[in-house]
Amino acid sequence: MDKLGNISVKGFRRLQDVDLEMRDLTVMIGANGSGKTSFLDMLSTLAASANGKLHDALQNKGGLNEILTRGRSQNLEIALSMGIPEQGTLQYGLAISPKGLSYEIRNESLTLQPSIKREAKEEAVIRVTQYAGREDLTETESEITQKVKESFKYIDSYGLDVKYFKNGESLTPNWEHNYLETSLSQVPKMYQEPEKLRKSLASCTYYGALDVSEKSPIRLPQAMRPAKLPGARGEDLVSCLYDLRESDRDQFEMIESIISTAFPDFERLNFPPVAAGTISMTWKDRNFSQPIYIHELSEGTLRFLWLVALLQSQNLTTITLIDEPEVSLHPELLRHLAYLMREAAKHTQLIVATHSDRLIRFLEPHEVLICDLEEGEAKMTWADTLNLDKWLEDYTLDQVWAMNVIGGRP
Repeated sequence: MDKLGNISVKGFRRLQDVDLEMRDLTVMIGANGSGKTSFLDMLSTLAASANGKLHDALQNKGGLNEILTRGRSQNLEIALSMGIPEQGTLQYGLAISPKGLSYEIRNESLTLQPSIKREAKEEAVIRVTQYAGREDLTETESEITQKVKESFKYIDSYGLDVKYFKNGESLTPNWEHNYLETSLSQVPKMYQEPEKLRKSLASCTYYGALDVSEKSPIRLPQAMRPAKLPGARGEDLVSCLYDLRESDRDQFEMIESIISTAFPDFERLNFPPVAAGTISMTWKDRNFSQPIYIHELSEGTLRFLWLVALLQSQNLTTITLIDEPEVSLHPELLRHLAYLMREAAKHTQLIVATHSDRLIRFLEPHEVLICDLEEGEAKMTWADTLNLDKWLEDYTLDQVWAMNVIGGRP
């Protein structure tokens, strides 16, 4: 799958200067105000920009000045890379500056750094062998490398000077171009590689705290319609599971198996009709003769059911953000949550923020990103880059965190 390789952020709230290698599963830990929410919010803003909604996103946050690192940043700069299988690495850069009461996109660029194919490497080996002992060896090797690794430019914009490139030819937009939105969001659809990046970023989906109050969407009967995801508010949970039962029985039974592992008295899910085109969902417990309707389930049970449906979906977006998935879950369910997150990370780049030490117990150091504050700025460190081997011989990862060996504590 296409995925973020590296991301650099300067000037977004706590993220004054962060340069981070991204992984398939990222679970952020740290005290309140250490940059976890800033990181999720930055990615959501980036997704909005790829959807052509940068102006709306900034307005909803009170304007660009409200998200710049206070007193330290005059600009917001984001740079990232995304690998494209069999092609190379797309490198994207975006810089935004305040302008009066609004903002301007100061510069924006997108290039493709092609991967070196095996045939080219073999050619280099042959030619280096042929030229062995000659003074121009380095020149020959450099020549081949330059030929193979030459990058392709797709976007190169400075203020109002916007340029797209196709086959090396510069194209100035002859259509109405909105200068408050990114050039990436307005890239011609015929530009396949830029469109891949745009769609990947635009699809980034944020899941916050799930409302499970009495009148919340997840507890109400739902219109019967095709749905591949349960929805950020659980508004499509019933439709999603019903559709899965009808279209992929094996996957639906896998979900029921996961639920029964977490809740041994669980038997099955059913979907009784409520009215024309509307269905509900029931939970059959072996201890009761009558099924339990979805609006009767406990908060923790309902949240876990939503998480199972979400994280077991084969239709997750390229990037998925989840804030504090452990809320209302019994500690014994966190082992299952860790498993679900790993499974989901096979289909999406999953980025999670948590305060749960029990959840960390079931994770590996390479999955945990430690967030600390140093002089008011977020510092992010992968746990596996620390020397933890000796500690982990005697303690679990959550105990090491609790002892403040790795940081990420108030």
